[in-house]
Amino acid sequence: MSSWRFPGLDGWRPYPPQRRIFKRDIQRIHITFPTSRDVWQPFVPHNFCYDGRTMKLGIENLLDDAALRKPLEGKRVALLGHPPSLTRDGEHTLDALAACPEIKLSSVFGPQHGMRGDKQDNMVESDTYNDPRHGIPVFSLYGEVRYPSDEMMQSFDVLLVDLQDIGTRIYTYVTTLIYFLIACSEHGKAIRVLDRPNPAGRPIEGTILENGWESFVGAGPIMMRHGMTLGELAKWYVAHEKLDVDLDVVPMLDHNPDAAPGYGWPLFELPWVNPSPNAASLNMTRCFPGTVLIEGTTLSEGRGTTISLEIIGAPDIDFEKVLETIRDLSADWTDGVLIRPCFFEPTFHKHVGKLCSGLQFHTDTAAYAHDRFRPYRLVALLLKSIRQMHPDYEIWRDFPYEYETERLAIDLLSGGTFLREWVDDASATPADFDARLQPDEEAWAEMRRSQLLY
Repeated sequence: MSSWRFPGLDGWRPYPPQRRIFKRDIQRIHITFPTSRDVWQPFVPHNFCYDGRTMKLGIENLLDDAALRKPLEGKRVALLGHPPSLTRDGEHTLDALAACPEIKLSSVFGPQHGMRGDKQDNMVESDTYNDPRHGIPVFSLYGEVRYPSDEMMQSFDVLLVDLQDIGTRIYTYVTTLIYFLIACSEHGKAIRVLDRPNPAGRPIEGTILENGWESFVGAGPIMMRHGMTLGELAKWYVAHEKLDVDLDVVPMLDHNPDAAPGYGWPLFELPWVNPSPNAASLNMTRCFPGTVLIEGTTLSEGRGTTISLEIIGAPDIDFEKVLETIRDLSADWTDGVLIRPCFFEPTFHKHVGKLCSGLQFHTDTAAYAHDRFRPYRLVALLLKSIRQMHPDYEIWRDFPYEYETERLAIDLLSGGTFLREWVDDASATPADFDARLQPDEEAWAEMRRSQLLY
């Protein structure tokens, strides 16, 4: 029987004889037949070196350390969670906590898309219900209310937060966390964030939300691609707003957000469970700070396909020509990512049933450069290119968006009017866009510095 060794796993695993396997590296592919001690290693970037450490999640840290659980004894404990609230072994945080004799669970809270993650489209509400296994209420924070009610706040003494964020301001789990920080301050409740990795990593990009543009997709003066974990972001918000709240973060152990190849996400260690129905891959989370802007346009962001928010297109635009225009305007804004012209037909949502020309963004190849890929600038330039090619094209979508009926979705997403005005201004250049973004990016790097845990 032949064998193979997988990086980070101890011991040999049996491999069927006479089956072809591939040894890969960046330059070449060898096809070989395994022998008794053949070794197979999957493709990883050349600068990746597995050092044998295993990152430990906040929930795992809590479960393994009795001293961290001690303050929860005798308290009514609530959980804010969703499907990715898991240990590395696939056990849901709710079940893991219920198995701890010293923890008394009293209620559960579900964010947008539900505690079970069953809502498959955006802006679909969830109901409150009783958990059939544990017999406790599961309150919806994306239904009749988005801010926790007084009744909900009376159901617990300590709230444990175990949410998988994806590193972009508009992702509504950030807003739900901030609402709870404020509510816990008002009601004298304790809050503990069980920290998880930010799959988008440490890079910063975009603008800080402008004053007066707060909404459910932007609850505070936060950078678009903020480069923080939820635990770090909670610490930053409490310090920035000077909230009087009993906050603590149960940190991850041995987490290195700068390490290749995951750059924030621990590849080979954790399963990918969609944080929201259309967050189907690590590639999506890397693209999302830019592609989410398309939700505020008439273009398709790929909803109704299997690669939502990794692809952009429309039936009446030639996106190969769009890509040429992007490169003419600022070729360096396409660095660090493979951009593939393609076609797709959405099965629902915008342009349903129509063949769309489009572009797909790939960060899952050797072309990916984590520190050079700038999705916010890239998608802004895509919109600018369409405006230059088709001056009268109706780019901006005017529709109710995340409980807002007066302000344009694109302005809510970008945190002000600058991006839309820059796209529409024929005289505005990429240098003008950079000049607006860079001061905010530098300011955010300094603002967040003291709150970084890893």
